[in-house]
Amino acid sequence: MKLALVSDAWYPQTNGVVRTLDTVRGLLAAGGNSVEVVAPADFFTLPCPTYPEIRLAVAAGGAMQRRLDALAPNVIHIATEGPLGLAARHYCLRRGLAFTTAYHTKFPEYIHVRTGLPLAWAYAFMRWFHRPSSGVMVAAASLEDELYAHGFRK
Repeated sequence: MKLALVSDAWYPQTNGVVRTLDTVRGLLAAGGNSVEVVAPADFFTLPCPTYPEIRLAVAAGGAMQRRLDALAPNVIHIATEGPLGLAARHYCLRRGLAFTTAYHTKFPEYIHVRTGLPLAWAYAFMRWFHRPSSGVMVAAASLEDELYAHGFRK
């Protein structure tokens, strides 16, 4: 199987999301799968205003289309809700392709603390982002319960 793993979080970042995705990539590859990571290094990026160590892809839509067309994956997994995740989501929806997503962090709480954006708005965005996915992957049952309490149903 050929899998495209789309993530706004990847090396040289060092955090739990990157470590988790790298572990998953290794396990999938060990099982005989081909895993291609689509990450910020493949795109034009700018530093995140509130966290300059993180590079955010800018105007990634066309480049994402070319990258995914060239990869021609059997499976697309969108690991993050940032610019690359949005571009991949758009790509899949326009083509009627199934995809999965992941919820790794308490991103709504982070956005709320960093920007003052109401928590309800951040969770509304997250529900919108994940709603069309075939399934939302989480690392723990407690996180699944928390998302369910915030209106997630997959």
